[in-house]
Amino acid sequence: MQQSNLFSKGIKILFYVFLGYFGYLMVLITLQYIPINFDVAFLRIKQDEISKTHYQVAFFMHVYTSIFVLFLGMPQFSARIRIRLKSFHRLTGKLYVGIILVLAAPSGLILGYYANGGIIAQLGFLVLALLWFYFIYLAYVYARKKEFDKHRKFMLRSYALTLSAISLRLLKLGIVHIWELPPMDITRIIAWGGWLLNLLTLEFVMWFLKKRKQQITRN
Repeated sequence: MQQSNLFSKGIKILFYVFLGYFGYLMVLITLQYIPINFDVAFLRIKQDEISKTHYQVAFFMHVYTSIFVLFLGMPQFSARIRIRLKSFHRLTGKLYVGIILVLAAPSGLILGYYANGGIIAQLGFLVLALLWFYFIYLAYVYARKKEFDKHRKFMLRSYALTLSAISLRLLKLGIVHIWELPPMDITRIIAWGGWLLNLLTLEFVMWFLKKRKQQITRN
């Protein structure tokens, strides 16, 4: 039991180190767009879209809010914070939910509509934005109903999608180093793989832990 707890703590520490490092890299990416600049980084290949006011608003709304969502989600899954810092947990949780529902997911939906890579990539990013909204909405509903087990599961699912900001970039980097594919093919792959891998991994882990808990209960 002690070894199991030490292993679990080690995994958590590695996870937070991972989040901290890649969160820092995401901050650097975000800083490229401060102050507002229409001719930098990703926007250099979106000059047709950036001429549209609603795209401008959606893009900068998404970029500026998603970085906060990434960091606000980190303390939500710490049992120590939930127990000892309940007010902080609730405040950061409300901000996390509110930003996704009102700003990040709706703006992501607009960006998905204009995604490069044709209909396949567009559908991938549109489904991501819709599921992001849906999962966090259900997490909010279950919290209001005080069904905290369901609330936690949907918060985890929403954060798995939040982390697609990191995973799709890692996936793209991996693909570039392994295969020589046209840029639009890579975009189509990461449009789905960047979040599906996260979600499927989480579902497997939750299933595994549930089965393990059931076995322990029977014994």
